[in-house]
Amino acid sequence: MDARLPHGDLLWIWEWAGAPVSVAWLSRPVAGVVRVSGVYTPPERRGRGFAGGCVAHVSQYALSAGATTCTLYTDRANPTSNHIYQAVGYIPVANAAQWRFPLAPRPPSAER
Repeated sequence: MDARLPHGDLLWIWEWAGAPVSVAWLSRPVAGVVRVSGVYTPPERRGRGFAGGCVAHVSQYALSAGATTCTLYTDRANPTSNHIYQAVGYIPVANAAQWRFPLAPRPPSAER
C-alpha cells in the first residue's frame, strides 16, 4: 500500500453510504499495460455488484489515463470472480500455474 498511496491513483476504495465496500489496486503502467489486482469485497457486502463496479471503474480510469491494456489474474476455480470480470469486459487469454519445488538439501561442505 505504501508504494501505491504516494501516486494518488493506484489504490481505489469504492464507498457506498459512507462505508468502504470494495477495493482494487492498479499497477503503474509498463509499456502501456496496467494490472488490476488486490480486488476485495468484505463477505457481508458481496453479491451487490461492488467489485464489478470497482474493477470497471479503475480499468476505465487506467485506459482514459493512457494505458493501452488492462490485465488481471483470477482464480480459475472461482466462477463468481470470473463472471464479474468477463461482465465488465475482460476476456480469458491464458492459464497460468505456479509450481513450488522443495529445495534440495545442501551437501555437507568438504573438509579441507
